[in-house]
Amino acid sequence: MFPGWTCVIGLWLGAVIGSFLNVVIYRMPRGLSLGQPTYSFCPNCKTRLTVPDLVPLFSWLVLRGRCRHCGAKVAYRYFIVELITGAIWAGIWWQYLVVGSDWGKALAYGLAAAALVAVIFIDWEFYIIPDQVNAFIMFVGFAYNGYLYAVHDKAASTHGIPSSVAGALLGVGILGLITLGGRIAFGKDAMGHGDIKMARGIGAVLFPVMAVISFGLAIALGAVLGILQVVVRMALDKRAAASGDSSSAEEPDRSEDLPPEPESIASIVKCVFGYLICLDVVGLFYPKLYIRWFGEDPFEPVVNLDGEQEDWEVERTMIPFGPYLALGAIVATVFEVQLRAGFDAYWRWAALGPASLEHVLR
Repeated sequence: MFPGWTCVIGLWLGAVIGSFLNVVIYRMPRGLSLGQPTYSFCPNCKTRLTVPDLVPLFSWLVLRGRCRHCGAKVAYRYFIVELITGAIWAGIWWQYLVVGSDWGKALAYGLAAAALVAVIFIDWEFYIIPDQVNAFIMFVGFAYNGYLYAVHDKAASTHGIPSSVAGALLGVGILGLITLGGRIAFGKDAMGHGDIKMARGIGAVLFPVMAVISFGLAIALGAVLGILQVVVRMALDKRAAASGDSSSAEEPDRSEDLPPEPESIASIVKCVFGYLICLDVVGLFYPKLYIRWFGEDPFEPVVNLDGEQEDWEVERTMIPFGPYLALGAIVATVFEVQLRAGFDAYWRWAALGPASLEHVLR
């Protein structure tokens, strides 16, 4: 175990990773390579950034949120991503390296949580979740499970199969059934496919018990924060209309537009089956397979270089579930010990017996 002050190391490592996440958040939706160019650059003047511009947290603060070369504003998001990721890594460091002693879990949870931070910011802005990020989360889970087998940890298996595989199947099953059930019951799309693939990765990292808890947290967070998001958005629209800001208040006339055709049930079933056997992950290495099975190019940019999506309008009541799914999983990585204790206590009370949920599942 490490002394408590070493959480500062976790904070700094997380902030460094957060700096890289900002590259991911900017480049991936625009179809830009993470490796070309190999250096960071200012989105406005395209000048190559050097050490004074890239010190996590401090550069943004010292430069007062502006580019050192052209003076253009640097979005708050760059500082917030570094700060949030640093705080998450500090929390994981405390839980698993100060209070506990589990390097494997600390590394796996830290990497997965960092990827989920990228998901939150990309999905909130563009309503998409890159397949590459979802695949990375899943691979982290499988690698962690392999490590548990190597050290002969009983948590490596659930009902005789690898716990990461069990969690991944559970994630696809739950979100896939919600998507299919919503389509049948309400006649419209209920869930984005990126959410299903992300649930697979979350299950692979957290394993079945904690995955279920994280999904419950996501639903609770989505219900509260999602409604608040819609209320705030509508209030801002009313304020804009009252002030005469036509650019914000006026919308194009869509009275003659037909609602978008929902995805067919057959397509949902086919895609969910593809996610179960990881065809989407294989398709990242063989794009023709991805296009043939899922009918789209996984590497096609969803926005232009200015971050604008053509022919895409966000409805006022549209709430992306991905950020809440990711947030629930992040909370589960940082507070796993406390959540397990609370859930086991509830299970013993509800079941009137001493067995924990984890014991029953095993």
